[in-house]
Amino acid sequence: MDSLKQTVSDACRILAAHGVVEGILGHVSVRVDDSHLLVRTRGPRERGLRQTEVADIRLVDLDGEGDELGEWRVPNELPIHTEVLRARPSVGAVVHAHPPAMLLCGLAGLPLRPVYGAFDIPGMRLAAGGVPVYPRSVLIRRRDLAQEMLAAMGERPVCLLRGHGVTVTGATVEEAVVRTIALETLARVTVELHRLGTKVPDVSNADLAELPDLGAGFNTDAQWRALVAEVSGG
Repeated sequence: MDSLKQTVSDACRILAAHGVVEGILGHVSVRVDDSHLLVRTRGPRERGLRQTEVADIRLVDLDGEGDELGEWRVPNELPIHTEVLRARPSVGAVVHAHPPAMLLCGLAGLPLRPVYGAFDIPGMRLAAGGVPVYPRSVLIRRRDLAQEMLAAMGERPVCLLRGHGVTVTGATVEEAVVRTIALETLARVTVELHRLGTKVPDVSNADLAELPDLGAGFNTDAQWRALVAEVSGG
């Protein structure tokens, strides 16, 4: 349990360091069992996600209750996490963030397309599979709203929330964080291409066939170790 709490804490600091979350907005969770999750909460000395500590990661049930809470409060948008975990047993972790470039893409109606290949193969494959959009700019603080988001998300691991942010899932915290950063990188490229007025085609089928799956050991594990090293100074 302590190692999982450390992983969620690292995830929050990594997302902040990469500009995917700012201030106190955004949260990360990980499934513990069928009825419990660890989630980034807000404590009595909240200093923002960049300063997340292990003490900010608390165990709660799917209704947001738990003996560990004390003075810490669960996020207002906890239903994003709990409804995803209820509905999709294969999901082990959820990131909800407010990335600025993804916000711009949603507001401007710019689709996240696979415009590059070898630069970031996992990010390209996420785009090639489609990034669905939840069209409402609401605070998702009720189960019914989270279920609406899930309906828009379908079977995809990500969902852009127009005028709001993004929900990203993964089998692990590490996978969800790497996916979130990859999507924001693609969104930044998409916004810049639009600003330049450059029309770029999707990666061709021939090039797609040449792009290998480098495996989780490279795509997730190695990237995660590098990301942790960045925020830990090691």
